[in-house]
Amino acid sequence: MRVHVLDDWADTLRHLPGFARLSGHEVTIWTDRAPDEAALAERLAGAEALVLFRERTVITASLLDRLPGLRMISGRGAWPHVDVAACATRGVTFCSRKADDMPNHAAAELTWALVLAAMRDLPGQMAALRDGRWQAGVGRSLRGRTIGLYGGGRIARLVAGYAGAFGMPVIWWGSEGRRAELRAAGETVPDSRAAFFGGADVISLHLRLAPETRGAITAADLAAMRPGAVLVNTARAGLIAPGALLAGLEAGRPARAALDVFDVEPLTDPADPLLCHPRVIATPHIGFVTEDEFDLQFSEIYDQINAFAAGQPISVVA
Repeated sequence: MRVHVLDDWADTLRHLPGFARLSGHEVTIWTDRAPDEAALAERLAGAEALVLFRERTVITASLLDRLPGLRMISGRGAWPHVDVAACATRGVTFCSRKADDMPNHAAAELTWALVLAAMRDLPGQMAALRDGRWQAGVGRSLRGRTIGLYGGGRIARLVAGYAGAFGMPVIWWGSEGRRAELRAAGETVPDSRAAFFGGADVISLHLRLAPETRGAITAADLAAMRPGAVLVNTARAGLIAPGALLAGLEAGRPARAALDVFDVEPLTDPADPLLCHPRVIATPHIGFVTEDEFDLQFSEIYDQINAFAAGQPISVVA
């Protein structure tokens, strides 16, 4: 099959062991983003299969209409960026495995790195040292401080394990059903939403972005945070109500934010108000960006292509 791999911006995949699984196909790798849908369709004119790089490209009905030779799309994880109904009506098989049984260690590790960076102001200390200033400010220890985890899924549970190793008590929040599960498991769940946001020195978000969770974190939630508290978001920017985080930072709640996700990605504007805010630590959505995680995820994507080519598709969504 003629397979096109989209959005491999760092040109990483061809150098990983799992890429050999595509050896029986004619493969084209795109390492930059097409400027618009028309240019993307022109690139993919001969494609029979697409490999999606997470949510970097949105698959719309209009794009599919421009690709009459496309037979299948292979991805991994949730698919808010794919018009599944359009795939089905156009005879394009869409395969994606959510892998609910496999925690994303890379994302959890980055979350904890951002917790440490924010509490000790590592970027500020490093910049000061390079400027010839020794010990610029005083950080805060983690031991004895409370971390609040919003969401009780696989990544949040890994982060809770790290918190235990650092001596941090953990409190939890989530949907009503999730809170009931957590209480039944013996976890600490505050009596109210305000008590959760006001009860932690670090709040870390671990929700999937879905219609029911978009904008779930409100300005009132941020205003309820403790003085000096840190908000960490390695999940999705859309979980926070539009404008609420920037306004909250200006008001001092949260005192600092550590972000791996943004409303517009890739974010290349150095003047973006969140990116350049003095109390924001920012990374470019690298929670899953490790060689180990890439090889794990994309090996499954390649297996879906091979299964489809063999006439026995797996992980079929539509």
